[in-house]
Amino acid sequence: MSNLLLFNKPFNVLCQFTDDPEFKDQRQTLADFIDLPEFYAAGRLDRDSEGLLLLTNDGKLQQKISDPNFKLPKTYLVQVEGEIDSKALQKLTQGVQLKDGLTRPAKAKTVNEPKWLWPRNPPVRERKNIPTSWLELTISEGKNRQVRRMTAAVGFPTLRLIRIQIGDWKLGKLPQGESLLLEVNLENLPAGQISKTPKKGAKTRNPPTKKRPKNNWPVKSGKSRQMPKKQ
Repeated sequence: MSNLLLFNKPFNVLCQFTDDPEFKDQRQTLADFIDLPEFYAAGRLDRDSEGLLLLTNDGKLQQKISDPNFKLPKTYLVQVEGEIDSKALQKLTQGVQLKDGLTRPAKAKTVNEPKWLWPRNPPVRERKNIPTSWLELTISEGKNRQVRRMTAAVGFPTLRLIRIQIGDWKLGKLPQGESLLLEVNLENLPAGQISKTPKKGAKTRNPPTKKRPKNNWPVKSGKSRQMPKKQ
């Protein structure tokens, strides 16, 4: 069994455990919320995005989640400027032409603003004379800032972006800034289909900050470091 941590990343938190020295103590990182040694992010989530981030201490699991070849779908709640229409939704589902190529077909539908959604800090800057709307968007690739560029390309700039699902793992009711540790089984499972079992007593709330090594996986240092055993 391998360990997987589900984390609800707040807005303005860097998706790494250390920051550049020039920004020391000015920006929050994962170290302000997670105190588990040898855990590293499996994939990324932009600083100005919120929601589900997966972390693991198993290199094989990290690869299975983050490698584009496995094509784990990712679902987002997106607040956009303007009342998005069916024409724009159709473009999103068929694929949008970006500077770095045509996106794969996506799943897109309009939704109401979720009642469970936490307020963002700081609040989204909305223009009084322009309405906003929400959509649920599922993509199966990971171009840089892809969702924001897709909605902008169809005429509806993204104001707020919350990731709610990666593959079969869902954000659910996990509060902002909290994490949940799971045990997952990689044996005899095809790509993108990983069974999951909640690990008892694994929920954490803002544990203390702890100094960590560099953010790259695997960690490179002067001393040898034991790598995860092959599954």
